[in-house]
Amino acid sequence: METILTAAAIMTGLGTVFGLLLATADIFLRVEEDPRLEELDTLLPGNNCGACGQPGCHAFAEKLLDGQVQPARCTVSSPEGLEEIAHLLGVEVGSQEKVVARLKCAGGHGLVRELAPYQGIESCRAAVLVNGGGRACAWGCLGLGDCDRACTFDAITMNSQGLPTVHLDACTACGDCVDVCPLDLFVLEPVSHKLFVQCNSPLAGEAARLRCQVACDACGRCAADNPGAVEMVGGLPVIHYEGEEKPQEKATWRCPTGAIVWLKGQQFEGEFRAKTQSRKEEDAKGRF
Repeated sequence: METILTAAAIMTGLGTVFGLLLATADIFLRVEEDPRLEELDTLLPGNNCGACGQPGCHAFAEKLLDGQVQPARCTVSSPEGLEEIAHLLGVEVGSQEKVVARLKCAGGHGLVRELAPYQGIESCRAAVLVNGGGRACAWGCLGLGDCDRACTFDAITMNSQGLPTVHLDACTACGDCVDVCPLDLFVLEPVSHKLFVQCNSPLAGEAARLRCQVACDACGRCAADNPGAVEMVGGLPVIHYEGEEKPQEKATWRCPTGAIVWLKGQQFEGEFRAKTQSRKEEDAKGRF
């Protein structure tokens, strides 16, 4: 009995000591949180999409308080919401060029040679695993809509050619489509970058054209017509926006297939379709 009481006393004493140590540490090591942080959390959209470059809205709020970013870096908030944030912090809203998702493929229905019909789960990832999607071009869009279903902001709809139409006003450059595409066909580009290559095939000449009517055949005319701004790398044009020579529409004039284009707005034709939450839930059930 005496042993039990001794053990209990020791445990009680240890608990008291550790409790005092923790209480002392809390007093001296406590980091005071800016009371505006909680209010910022309520003003930010809460999507945690990462379009601002931070892992979530709370992390972005901390960067705002530290003065490391401007409110306009949040591409999801409304203009009114950004004004509220700026007013709370006593800073300028700032400016941020709009960035949108672009697809490195224009091979819609009827433009790409089909090898075998794909029958299976309506998912690009599933098709890639089964037989590559059954199209002659193994590097192009499969048109099964993984990006459409994954888009947090309902900014993507599949058009009549089976290509994802990214609607500029709705796109926030969150990167959902970039992450979900199994062929890495989406890139995030500022809207001011109008010269764009809608092809991802590494093939050249007839080998490329026999697979897809709008494939880049590596002829190099775009680079010859806009030297310094366009460079052929690995059979595909690479566009340089940072150099002295600026990309110009003339780079597209002699392209025999239309693989390089000058975008003045939306990349592909397609009607905006607002999705309901129930549809989102139904689509999520069918994901691979």
